[in-house]
This record gives sequence, structure tokens and C-alpha cells, in this order.
Amino acid sequence: MRRTPSSAASPPDARTLISARGLTKTFTAPDGRELPVLEGIDLDVHEGEILALLGKSGSGKSTLLRLLAGLIAPAAGRVAYRDRPLAGTNPGVAMVFQSFALLPWLTVQQNVELGLEARGVRAAERAERAVRAIDLIGLDGFESAYPRELSGGMRQRVGFARALVVEPDVLLMDEPFSALDVLTAENLRGELLELWGAREFPTRAVVVVTHNIEEAVLLADRLLVLGTNPGRIQEEIEIDLPRPRDRRAPAFEAMLDRIYGLMTGRGAAGITIGDGESGLQSATPGNSPLPAASVDGIGGLLEILQAAGGEVDLADLADDLALDVDDLLPLVDAAQLLDFARVGSGRVFLTTSGEELAGADIQDSKALFSRAALERAPLVRAIDGALRRSVDGGLGEGFFLDVLGSHYSAEEARAQLDVAIDWGRYAELYEYDAPHGELRRAELTLEA
Repeated sequence: MRRTPSSAASPPDARTLISARGLTKTFTAPDGRELPVLEGIDLDVHEGEILALLGKSGSGKSTLLRLLAGLIAPAAGRVAYRDRPLAGTNPGVAMVFQSFALLPWLTVQQNVELGLEARGVRAAERAERAVRAIDLIGLDGFESAYPRELSGGMRQRVGFARALVVEPDVLLMDEPFSALDVLTAENLRGELLELWGAREFPTRAVVVVTHNIEEAVLLADRLLVLGTNPGRIQEEIEIDLPRPRDRRAPAFEAMLDRIYGLMTGRGAAGITIGDGESGLQSATPGNSPLPAASVDGIGGLLEILQAAGGEVDLADLADDLALDVDDLLPLVDAAQLLDFARVGSGRVFLTTSGEELAGADIQDSKALFSRAALERAPLVRAIDGALRRSVDGGLGEGFFLDVLGSHYSAEEARAQLDVAIDWGRYAELYEYDAPHGELRRAELTLEA
């Protein structure tokens, strides 16, 4: 059991355990087209640090983690472990997954021993090391229990023990707390940091993937913020706050505000909404994905802003609603994309257009939303234009899914189309016949 101590951030001369240079990853769509997921990633993982990879859905965080683990190969660039390029799985890492990934027919101890067994460790030593790891993560007494007997938090503890028992140089964690309830996740995060701070952690560095801004600031010495479509590193931030970290401390809140501003201060494509006509004209369905926000959700956010006098602190609003800030980001992004709200220094401000929409009756609200969607939501505009050009005013959803498939995975393309359908139906631009998978111009539906 060993760890190189870390104070706040890794020192400049800290030993590099994993490095990535020019890392690019694409996936192949069913029709053979290449879909970019990550592009031009350069990063180092230093001994003695917790590094967080932070980004929204679609930023390629989990894909990047798997590249560092050697579980998948890059399309371009390279990953090296202790200066040796990977030619397969990374021998210096172990992973903790979001989904626990335990074998239900094995006991806790047998699940923990799996990695050691794969490495050819003898049975007696496997048992001894597994019991130590189980004790370390607070599950002693449950060695003979089966996963079905355990709570979600306890199952994730088994996942931690299984990863730590092999004493990897680097522990890779993919959203390890997101499948847990709030209190369990908070408890497990705290215990993880206690072990790290007490030098009881049998690993030299940790890389954690998260979409949760507060979690990243609580855990990390350094974080990398990833953009989307494809994933690129937007900014590297040193978290030079002493541990244990106080969420209410001004420095902690200032760090949150800085990251909130970074993640919400731009439109979905990385185009500042305030760029005016040049930014809007360069936006396409491929480079400007629609945030996963419903019309009702956007409207609710605007009403809250109006009731609060036109502005709210994003973190305070999340606390008031008993939500994570990350749960609000798609709504904020959507309101910002449509020019109903703006963001600055962690605060959300109602625009003139947003104030007009929040105070409008239902018919005026539809008209205002329709105008904003056509001007600022490229996919809505593209669907409306395609339907107007079709012979009978209707097109199958497969047409739009195929077009989106040039830029997104099948799942992401479906999600994009679903958002566009919701927005366009509310705006009375087009209708959607779900049983037949067809979109039609709204006025033609009304005439029929």
C-alpha cells in the first residue's frame, strides 16, 4: 500500500505516469462514415495527483478514459505508460465503473480476487490481499456476501476494492458515484478522500471522469474541461485549495463560479451567443447540437428568473431546487442558445426576449419561441426548411436521422431529433406522426 503525497497540485517535476499526445478517436457509423469523438488531446497524469476529466455528455470523457486504459485504440496519436507507448491494455491501471460490474454468482471476496487471479497470483496470497482491500474500503464482515445482498454504495465499495487490490499506479474512475443516491455518493467521496489523504491508498494517482462540477472541485488537484463535438480540451485548471475542502468557503465558490462560467458562457458549439450574425450563420445542425432541454423546462427556468427579478446565482438555484448544477446546465444552455438568457460569473440573467416570453400568453409564447427557434436552433431551421421544400410537406424521420448520422452516433442523432421535434411542435412549425415516423408541416396538418 503506497502513495506519493500530494498537497494541492502536482509539482512541475512530478513523475509522469501516463501521457497522451495528439489523441484522436473516431467511431464508424453503420453506413461506414467516421464520427469524430475526440480530437488532438494532449495530457499528462502525474504521480501524486487526482486529475478530473470534466465535461458535458458527448464530450468523450469516458472514451478518453478507455484510451488511457488501453481498452480501445486511438485513430491517431499515442498513449504511453511510464514513457512506453501502449500496445494493448495499460499494465499500470485499474478501473472503477459507474455500473459496479460485479459478477452476481461470486461472493464479495471472489469478485475482489478476480484481478489477482487474472495475473496468476496464488490462491493464498489472493485471499490475503483481497481481505486487506475489503477491510480498507470498509466492507470487512461481508467477504462471503453476494452482490444481491448489498446496497448500491456497498457494491461500489466492492468495485473500489477490486481495483485497488492489484495496487495499480493509476486508478481510473468513470462516473463512480453517479449511480448512487446523493447521501451515499457524498459518504463514499468523503471516505475516498480520507484514504487518499491518510496515504493509505495503494495507488500513485487517480483519474476521475465526471460531469458534476462540484464533485470535480471537491476531488481534484487539477481538472481538464472538455468541449464537445468532437471532444477537445478547453482549459486546464489547477485546484489549489487545501483539503478538506469547505463548500462554503469563498475560494471554493469562486472556483465553482469560474468553471460554471466556462461551461455555460458559450453556446453548444462553442460559439459565443453574443457573436451576432457571424456566429449564427456559421452554426449548423452538425456543429451546434441542441441541448437536451424540453420547452416546459426552458419555460420553467425563465419563470424562475422573472420571479427572482431577472437574475439568479446558478449554484443557489440548484440548492433551492435540490438539484445538481449539472442538471440545470442543459436548460441554461438552451435558454442561452435561444437568446432568452445569458450567463456570467456563475449567474443567469434574463434577456429582453426571455422576459417577453416569460410574461406572454400561450399563443404569443408560441410565436416568440417559433421565431427564436428558427433564428437560433439550426436543426429546427433545417427541418422546417426541408419540409417546406418537400413535394407534399412531409418527410420520414429516417431522412433526418441519416443526415444527423454524419455528425453523431445513432443514439445521439435520435436524441437530437427528439429535442427538435419537441421544440418544433410547440412552435407549431411541424407535426410528428410517431407511429409512422413522419414529420409534416403544421399548417398542412391543420388544413387536412
